[in-house]
Amino acid sequence: MRELTLQVTGMNCGACVASVEKAVSSLDVVASVAVNLPLEKARIVLTQAADTNAREQCIAAIISAGFKATDLTPAPQLREQNKTALHAKSWKVSVAFLLSVPVFILSMVLDDFGTYKGVNTRLFLAFFAALPVYIWSGAEFHRNAWASLRRGTANMDVLVHLGTTVAMLWSSVVTFAPLFSFSPDFILQSTHVFFDGAAFIITFVLLGNYLEAKAKLKATDAVHHLMEMQPDEAWVVLETGGTEAQQVGDIPKNTLIKILAGETVPLDGCIEKHTALVDESSMTGESYPVRKGEGDEVVAGTVVLDGTLFVRTTALVGDTMLAKVIQLVDEAQLGKAPIQRLVDRVASVFVPVVVIAAIGAATIWWFFAESLAPTSNMEPIEMAVMVLVSTLVIACPCALGLATPTALVVGTGRGAAYGLLIKGIEALERAHATSVVVLDKTGTITAGTPRVSHIELLDSDVRELLGIASALELESTHPLASAVHTSWSNVTDKRPLVHDVRTLPGQGLVGALDGEPVAIGTYELMEALVHELPEDLEQNVKKRAKRGVTIMLVSKGQRLLGWIEASDRIRETSAPAIKRLKQSGISVIMLTGDREETALTVGEAVGIETIVAGVKPDEKAEHIRELQQQNEVVAMVGDGINDAAALTLSDVGLAMGAGSQIALESADIVLVRNDLADAVAALELGRATMTRIRTNLVWAFAYNIIGIPLAMGLLYPWTGWLLPPAFAAAAMSLSSVSVVSNSLLLRWWQPSSALR
Repeated sequence: MRELTLQVTGMNCGACVASVEKAVSSLDVVASVAVNLPLEKARIVLTQAADTNAREQCIAAIISAGFKATDLTPAPQLREQNKTALHAKSWKVSVAFLLSVPVFILSMVLDDFGTYKGVNTRLFLAFFAALPVYIWSGAEFHRNAWASLRRGTANMDVLVHLGTTVAMLWSSVVTFAPLFSFSPDFILQSTHVFFDGAAFIITFVLLGNYLEAKAKLKATDAVHHLMEMQPDEAWVVLETGGTEAQQVGDIPKNTLIKILAGETVPLDGCIEKHTALVDESSMTGESYPVRKGEGDEVVAGTVVLDGTLFVRTTALVGDTMLAKVIQLVDEAQLGKAPIQRLVDRVASVFVPVVVIAAIGAATIWWFFAESLAPTSNMEPIEMAVMVLVSTLVIACPCALGLATPTALVVGTGRGAAYGLLIKGIEALERAHATSVVVLDKTGTITAGTPRVSHIELLDSDVRELLGIASALELESTHPLASAVHTSWSNVTDKRPLVHDVRTLPGQGLVGALDGEPVAIGTYELMEALVHELPEDLEQNVKKRAKRGVTIMLVSKGQRLLGWIEASDRIRETSAPAIKRLKQSGISVIMLTGDREETALTVGEAVGIETIVAGVKPDEKAEHIRELQQQNEVVAMVGDGINDAAALTLSDVGLAMGAGSQIALESADIVLVRNDLADAVAALELGRATMTRIRTNLVWAFAYNIIGIPLAMGLLYPWTGWLLPPAFAAAAMSLSSVSVVSNSLLLRWWQPSSALR
């Protein structure tokens, strides 16, 4: 199934989101659709049967629902469009406010100053002062409301339109009733008008929309910053030795480029000449620059601080780490939490329910005001209109629609700034609830860059032993393989040709050389392959393993040629990270394929008591499953192919960024910095983001649960107070702004300082 992402404009609340999703999901060619309100994007998954017209069908469905749909606008262009639209909103708010002030003065401040043919002159002027606000400033609400009603849906615009129209109609009828002899007495006796309410409803909603749009623009700052990190051009080294500026999109892999001091690295690559300090903070959050030299890798988006580098490119512009980061963040921000799907369903019926409730409350006040409020100086019809208008405009589906996606956009963007690439909202939800963290040893707790510390020869010379070992490990991605290759290259450049190499998970590798079986692996593997092993070999292996040394035994035919000892340093941040997890109430388990003695040594050094060693890849997944059956929420941290199954099965899979491609694809969260401290940071970010989402939802629901009854006059019999329509509009605008502002607090989130 293929995906399609479209830009959707014209949405302003959860009801709009529900309308778009309903229209698109009704198509036979669509398997699923997720719409993000702050980003104004729709991600559509098409069915296998979808043809080339599927895109046009989806666009037509969105347009028929009353919204605009186009192909994705380039991010820089879209941001400029949003800034222009924001400026237009600010200007419109200013004009609406200036026009509303005279309405307020005429309606609420000045006393009556005469009549003309029975019409109150003050109210007559207030009508004409309010008219441009209602017609011009409120045009977008009226237009969108009618479009919504025509397609059989109802959104926030419908509430604003109904509220302001009722207020204007009632006030106009009261103002001009004396001109008509057939006007009923209850109209002629009415003195309360709501011209100021109608004007300030529109002004406050416009102000809320402006503040909301400004906050949403800030919410996307992180992704925008990532996109700005990609240079447009690079210096390509020509065969003549000179350089030429070329567009990065035109530069193929394996091209030699030159990067000067102060320039941003344009493409991923490997340094061929010179050294320089490189600022990687934009990609990893690491505050200190790193010295890079020949053979080291650099990634697009990092900055060369001093010196000049000659780099051989290893990726096209669309395949760089920076491009992958942007893609992952973009996809994550389009995700939708289960709670948000529930909220969207509530929002889809919210407006009709509010309209019915408002009419019901107004009817009750009209007919029962004298018994409910016998001392009121307002006519029952006046109280009914006031309740109707206030109830319509205080209800806010926008806050519900923005509660989850704004926090998700800010949270994932903030994570990217620290090298935490979160693939979806579900990962954040589960990270928030994590009760057990399972850690692989090699490359996770340890640095994953073991070095050969000793070679023991029994029935061979060092060239033969290392040659066979290197040949067997040739296709392996295990960190130990790299250690073997490095040691081999220091001794000889001749590697024998080994055939039929097979991996025995958790044991080692076997193959054939000159018709004889050859192998490298554990003591248990050698027991099965070699006729006679030295009596003290098992004790020697265990003794070295207790010192954290890994033993790789090498055999040919029935002969044990010797063994290779390799050791891997423990990361400096591993012990503090594990301590932090425990302080958070999370259990920590080490799950490794290494020998028990080695695992116990490492576990003791970093403070892990629960250790499961000698585990095969399929057994790792089984251990994860057993923990889940005990109702634990399991996070797995790993870096290699052996972790892929466990990463996929775990509730939250966290992959070290330098790990295998399979592991990265299997994980929910990618840790760019290859640091266990970042696994803790990812869980902390999950908690922080979910806390914001839940706070937003509590606020959005509580606001409506409390605000709507207040607007309906629930407290009037005891307090003698009704919520004025203008106050209701201000409260409604404030609710949306509060939700977005609460989400924006995540922009200041930082990982636990104890780990950095």
